[in-house]
Formats: sequence, C-alpha cells, structure tokens
Amino acid sequence: MGIIAGLFVFGHFFPFIYVFTKVFLLFFLAASVLDLLFLYSQNNPLSIKRQVPDRLSNGDINKISIRLKNNSKINFSLEIIDELPFQFQKRDFSIKTFIEAGNEKIYEYSLKPHTRGEYEFGRLNVFIKQKLGLIIRRLRFDLQTTVPVYPSFIQMRKYELLAVSNKLTEAGIKKIRRLSHTLEFEQIKEYVQGDDYRTINWKATARRSQLMVNQYLDEKSQKVFCLIDMGRNMKMPFEGMSLLDYAINSSLVLSNIAMLKHDRAGLITFSHKIHSLLPAERSKMQMKRILESLYNQQTNFSEPNFEQVYATVKRKINQRSLLVLFTNFEWHISMMRQIKYLRQLSKQHLLLVVFFKNTELYDVLSEETRTVNDIYLKTVVEKLNYEKRLIVKELKKYGIQSILTEPQNLSVETINKYLQLKAMGQI
Repeated sequence: MGIIAGLFVFGHFFPFIYVFTKVFLLFFLAASVLDLLFLYSQNNPLSIKRQVPDRLSNGDINKISIRLKNNSKINFSLEIIDELPFQFQKRDFSIKTFIEAGNEKIYEYSLKPHTRGEYEFGRLNVFIKQKLGLIIRRLRFDLQTTVPVYPSFIQMRKYELLAVSNKLTEAGIKKIRRLSHTLEFEQIKEYVQGDDYRTINWKATARRSQLMVNQYLDEKSQKVFCLIDMGRNMKMPFEGMSLLDYAINSSLVLSNIAMLKHDRAGLITFSHKIHSLLPAERSKMQMKRILESLYNQQTNFSEPNFEQVYATVKRKINQRSLLVLFTNFEWHISMMRQIKYLRQLSKQHLLLVVFFKNTELYDVLSEETRTVNDIYLKTVVEKLNYEKRLIVKELKKYGIQSILTEPQNLSVETINKYLQLKAMGQI
C-alpha cells in the first residue's frame, strides 16, 4: 500500500502514472474482493481429522496422520499448524501443502517422545489461500485430545516377533549353544545334523540300526524378576531419555522374552522404599500388568534403599529366581556401601546387576589435549572409567553376574545375558 501511495504522489506531477495507479488500484481491489468471496463463500471448505494412536511408545518413532478433504470447487494452498504437546518443545512446526478441489489428502509426520505420561494435543490451525494469495483465511479445528505415552511397547513387539520367528540374531542377539540341559526326558528321536552327540541313545540306535538321540525339555517356569532402581542416579539423561526410561523399556522387553521362553516374569521398583511389586506369573494378563505398572513409575531423586529391597525379596520370593537389578553405580565406594545386601541376594538367588557406561565421556577422551585443564579433565574421565571396571571386577569376586553397557544397547545386552544364563543351566 505504501507503493501505491507513492505512485499517487508522483501522479500529481506525471498524469500517466496517476492514471496507471488508479487502474492498478481498482484491479487490486477487484481481485481482493473476488479472492475474499471465493474463500468465504463456503462455511466448511475443508474437512480435517488428526489420527493419533491410542497410546504412544516412549523412545520410538510414532506416526501421526492428518486427513484432509477439500469440500469446495477451488484449489487451495495450505499451511497447517498443529498444536503439539509441550513436551516436544516444537514451536515452529508447520506443514505446507496443496490440495485440489474435491480431493482428499493424507499427510504423515513423526514424533519421538522421551518421557512417559500424558501428552495433550491442541487445535489444528489451517491457513488457506488461492493462487493469487491476496487474502488468507484461517480455519481452527477443535481436535484437542490427550494421549498416554507408555514404555516402549514397539520395541517389545519387535523383539517378540524376532523371537517367535527365531530371528533374534538380526537384532544383535547372540545364538548361544546350550552347555547343559535338565534331566527332564521328553522323547527319543532320529539324529539330525547339529544334535549333541552326547545325547545318543545307544540301545535305541542298536534296535533301529540308525542313530537315535534323547531329547530333553528345557527347564521352564523359572521366575525372572526385574528390579528397577528409581533413585536419583537413574535420572541421568542420555540422548533425551533418562536411564530410568531405558531400564523400564528394557525390563518390558526382557519380561516378554522370558514369558516366550516359558518362564514367569515379575517386577519390583524401588527407591527409598518399595514402590511396586508384581509376583512372577505367566498369565495372559501379566504383560498388561507390567506395562501399566511401569507407566506410572517416576524417580523421586532419593537414595535407593537396598536393605529394604533385600528384606522384600527375602519375604516375598521363596523360590530361587533370576533377579535382574537395573541400577547405576558411578563410584566403587557407592557400590561397596551396598555390597552386603547384594551378596545376601546372590546367596539365595541368581543376581544380575546391570549398570551403565557414561558414554558422554568418550568424546572427552578422543579430544586432543592442549592445556593443563584438558589433562586434568582427561584424568578425571579415565578415573571414572576405571571405577566402572573396578565395580565389575568386585562383583565378579563375590560371584555376582554383571553387565556394564551403553544405554542404547541395554535391551540387546540384557537379553543376551539372560539367554546365556539359561543355556548354562543356571536358571
């Protein structure tokens, strides 16, 4: 409009420019009125629907889709602004697209939550315009909805599918040779390549004049408990997620794999007190109970009470079980304060302590040292790494199994260890 006003000023001195300005202004006003009439001639030029899953999976890519339908006879250019939950901290999210008259269109985008809880989606704001783009109309759609974010059930289903199809090696799970078996006899069958020659039944072989082997049932219905420390050390972040959320996701996966292996899965969560205790079962509803229990678990930044854990396990778990303890010891001295309770647990059960490498420190070790401060910093980092290795060595001295792993490899490492312990006949 400033340009038009300038042309009018110049038009007082140049009549041709004055006439041109008037014609241009009339054309502009006429085009704007037509644009306005076309855009506002229909009350509902667009139908729109946001399709969100009933629940989102924490730490995974979740697909959200927006379905558009152009109800008018005009082609539109669109800008869609979805009011995403505040947890994603996305303030510049918009979708620019084009839809022809009478057509439908589906647009998909992805969200990756990093915390569990309720996520509230707000309105959908759509700005439409025609080719000229002189007038923009805003449409607001009240599509507010609240969606819960659960522990990673997508990861759980992924490993479940691989386990059912015997393709766990594709996810990095090692194929472990069984070192021993139970004495629970199942049947005598013909020898095939790969069978253990130590199981050959020589009497049956003599009768049938071909190699026959004894087949044994795997030991089943063992109890596998995931013990999750929700103390302050588990609040440490890694790639947007806390160590507690990594432990929760891994516990869900391990519990499901254990049940597929015909074992019974249970759960204990604790910090300064016991927060939840689910007895080990293998019923159809057990995974749902575990999922619902893990959904609500939050750290309260307190010190974990391992004495309370030992007392609870002694009182509630009578049968020898596999206890998978997810915790995070940063210093050798912090582990030694709890070692007496860990030793007591390992006397009655098979204890597996899972804790984490501080991968954020690796970048420091790879950097070139230029100053005295760099040398001090690298020395501290080396000390921290040494402390972690010392903890593993100390636990091994007392016969306690352990896993020191990076957070992103937690599920794979834990499943591998579980399968290894089963193959060795320790559970």
